[in-house]
Amino acid sequence: MRFIKACRREKTDATPVWFMRQAGRYMPEYRALRAKWTLLEMCERPELAAEVSLQPLRLGVDAVILFADILLPVRPVGVKLEFVKGEGPALTPAVRTAGEIDALRDFDPASELSYVMGALRILRRELEGKVPLIGFAGAPFTLAAYLVEGGPSEDHAKVKAMMRSEPALWDRLMRKLSKVTADYLLAQAAAGAQVLQLFDSWAGALTREEYVRCVQPHSRAVFSAVAKAGVPLIHFGTNTGPFLEDLRDAGGDVIGVDHRVPLDEAWKRIGCDRAVQGNLDPEALLGPRDELLSKVDEVLRRAGGRPGHIFNLGHGILQQTPVENVRAVADRVHEKTA
Repeated sequence: MRFIKACRREKTDATPVWFMRQAGRYMPEYRALRAKWTLLEMCERPELAAEVSLQPLRLGVDAVILFADILLPVRPVGVKLEFVKGEGPALTPAVRTAGEIDALRDFDPASELSYVMGALRILRRELEGKVPLIGFAGAPFTLAAYLVEGGPSEDHAKVKAMMRSEPALWDRLMRKLSKVTADYLLAQAAAGAQVLQLFDSWAGALTREEYVRCVQPHSRAVFSAVAKAGVPLIHFGTNTGPFLEDLRDAGGDVIGVDHRVPLDEAWKRIGCDRAVQGNLDPEALLGPRDELLSKVDEVLRRAGGRPGHIFNLGHGILQQTPVENVRAVADRVHEKTA
């Protein structure tokens, strides 16, 4: 499969392409299901989660990623999760004290997130002989950011305050979340995931010094633990240009590059011993077709045909994206690199 080969920096018949958030609100078939079910209900029903995961196959992608939410593991650890219309996820209670951290439960993801594993098993059967299946989890810092803030945050003031003023408390929280994340990813691999991606969606809110001191050791612990799964590992974060080398050093066979750093510059900094994933600006998919394809060509030009490039966006597909533009990108990548 060309996607797995690219993860291993092997020569492929064409550059593989997939899109973060490729199953989601921009697709009419997804919106039809979402009108009947809540997000959590769709995640909790393996058949529905598998159906949504498979919807982007018609767009010519080279991998399918599990439809789930990165916050699903907070529920079995003992935190209530709900999605508030217009506001996003709300987590209660927020986790800010030693007692609240100690109250977070260790759990067996194979049993307590069995619906996720069920969806993966369905998908693996459906995809046999077609394209690989990607599992994923939120990185310890990104989970911590939601838990400490109690939801999304623009400034991450509370989580940064804990990092700076209570380093021992922060380390206790991150160690616990590192184990939760590693166990969750290993369970996904056992259930059929052939590639695993660690999303550190909020890492870009940090300075390089904060990342290296307070986050990198815990992400490294996750990658070290998950290596025994024997599958390719992808490490993704946004706004990580200031510490791209440190993100690489935390782990991952494939390093995600967002659209803020030119791909060739990023790859040079990351090093030729890693594959790279990226890095078209998601907003390019909203523009005129000729401009979009020109930007696709520019990313490919910067990749230079080197083995180990996986074409993707710098972040997830935006809700307003025309479906036909997504298909056009996949087709263009394959046509230009075959």
